[in-house]
Amino acid sequence: MRLLLVEDDVMVASGIKLGLTDAGYAVDWVGSGERAEDVLRNESFDAAIIDIGLPGMDGLELTRRLRRPDMPSRSMPVLILTARDALHDRVQGLDLGADDYMVKPFELPELLARLRALLRRSQAATTAVLSFGPLELDTAGRSACARVDGVEHVIELGPREWTVLEYLLIHAPKPASKDKLLQALTGWDKEITPNAVEVYVSRLRGKLESHGVALRSIRGFGYRLELAQQA
Repeated sequence: MRLLLVEDDVMVASGIKLGLTDAGYAVDWVGSGERAEDVLRNESFDAAIIDIGLPGMDGLELTRRLRRPDMPSRSMPVLILTARDALHDRVQGLDLGADDYMVKPFELPELLARLRALLRRSQAATTAVLSFGPLELDTAGRSACARVDGVEHVIELGPREWTVLEYLLIHAPKPASKDKLLQALTGWDKEITPNAVEVYVSRLRGKLESHGVALRSIRGFGYRLELAQQA
């Protein structure tokens, strides 16, 4: 999952970005509303975390602009961060299009939980557990397993294997493009080639096939999860 963090305080942004990255997200950071608006016109993100107290265009105005019909980001989940705890500010943020609201200071586990909830809702999922056939991915507990003939088999995944599988599960049974998988894996400060996506897919394929799940390559597009008997 790729997130955009909009925060002008470098120390705060660094701490949030580190926590989100450790949780498996690809995180890009900008320090102004103007820069965020420009980025979101040209790039795709799964959610945005926006501080209200930005210089120039504040977070409320940015949120309002992101919800305009001409913006590609108009349906993207937005979580607002702010030191303002007045009811009026919370209501205004939600009315302008924010999906959730957190008051500083906050604990990272709560931020992660709220993000997971926003992402589930945006993908029409109602549970923290993503499943496909025998495969189950617990996004809250960060565990993966396959249930075959009543027996649970734990599947060990590296951080990027997890990201690829989570993205595939969210979109299953539809295919996921290689470009979108690449965006989910990396941000601006890391370079991962399309060939690297193939490496992680190959590793996943080896871990899933013995549990009845196939990872099919779609020539010229990307990949799709299928039950093994359909492959």
